[in-house]
Amino acid sequence: MKNGTDFKLRADLRRLIFTAFGGSLRARGFFFGNKAVRRPAGERRDIARCRAKVGVRLLTKDEISTRLRAASAADIENLRRNAYETMRAHVGEKVYYRGIVELSNLCVRNCEYCGIRLGNDAVTRYSLEPDEIVQAALWCAAQGYGSTVLQSGERSDAPFVDMITSVILEIKEQSRSKKLPEGLGITLSLGEQPLEVYEQWRAAGAHRYLLRIETSNRELFEKIHPAEQTFENRLSALADLRRAGFQVGTGVMIGLPWQTVEMLADDVLFFKSRDVDMVGMGPFIPHEDTPFSRACLGDAILPDEKRFQLALNMIAVTRLVCPDINIASTTALQAMVQNGREQGLLYGANVTMPNLTPSSVRKNYRLYDGKPCLDETKSECRTCLERRVRSVGRAVGFDEWGDAPHARKRSESLEAK
Repeated sequence: MKNGTDFKLRADLRRLIFTAFGGSLRARGFFFGNKAVRRPAGERRDIARCRAKVGVRLLTKDEISTRLRAASAADIENLRRNAYETMRAHVGEKVYYRGIVELSNLCVRNCEYCGIRLGNDAVTRYSLEPDEIVQAALWCAAQGYGSTVLQSGERSDAPFVDMITSVILEIKEQSRSKKLPEGLGITLSLGEQPLEVYEQWRAAGAHRYLLRIETSNRELFEKIHPAEQTFENRLSALADLRRAGFQVGTGVMIGLPWQTVEMLADDVLFFKSRDVDMVGMGPFIPHEDTPFSRACLGDAILPDEKRFQLALNMIAVTRLVCPDINIASTTALQAMVQNGREQGLLYGANVTMPNLTPSSVRKNYRLYDGKPCLDETKSECRTCLERRVRSVGRAVGFDEWGDAPHARKRSESLEAK
């Protein structure tokens, strides 16, 4: 399997099947991993009791901005506590793992801030073999993670698309067990793609997709991307993901040059208006080999302490505005502060991502400077991360997909129509 031949043959066969039957299968709801898993009765009662205590109303833009500006110890703690109680009431206190496989740093895009951008000649490029990706995901299933994330630089060429399709199929087929009867939950983070590619990957068995908007402000988006990467295309891709049947995630960078608190407030309202199921966001951290390095930006970058606190405030406010979605406590938080991921969990996040990328290539997938845990094995990462989660009084939701209640409600509403 190491040369990828078996995967290509399977992709050819499955693509023919999807072309012939995909439409009718989608119309009848035959998607891999389509069922929602009900929470245990005791957990549902606990959440119901919390929900009765926590009222939710849509905050105005001014109210969001005020909360994002929280700077005094008292204001920050009040925001954090309210966000945590909202999380507890609507999604519970379990933390769900998404074992992430950074399968390639080859990328056709040239985002100004990204360490694996096409124009960065200093990075050593790599691509994992299909079997390496599958084996990493199966290790994830064996550890009880419940879900995996397949992430890479952006490509849309046919060999890449077919390889991803085959990998998804292989993971689903080999990861089924008594604990995971429908196999691993699979999240993709593979950039903008045509609708038909999204449909192909959805039909193969992936059911969540993360595509970050990075900023919902058109002018700022254009400043941090080259002209060929348009705001309209990103919005269209997010809409196509919903059409393809994915649970949709997005996110932003926090503390970008030229970014205002009002822009971040609009970002939170964007999450709400787009009806997203999950958010993955973190502080902007410069990469030395990009046009957005510290040397290039100078004083345009907010001090580290302010960017970090603003990122935590964004997690908290997003939880208040979107109470029943999944929110990730990202690795970028730990890159800025040693216990950053734990703090993210205390501000209302309920997802985190252990790294499954082989340590031999992990250093080559640096989107920003200071990425932590580059030399850790996946086993060391597992032990360390579980200790971090337990240190803030939380438990890991092992052998669960951990889909957001928000997505489940939408699915149930569509089935009732």
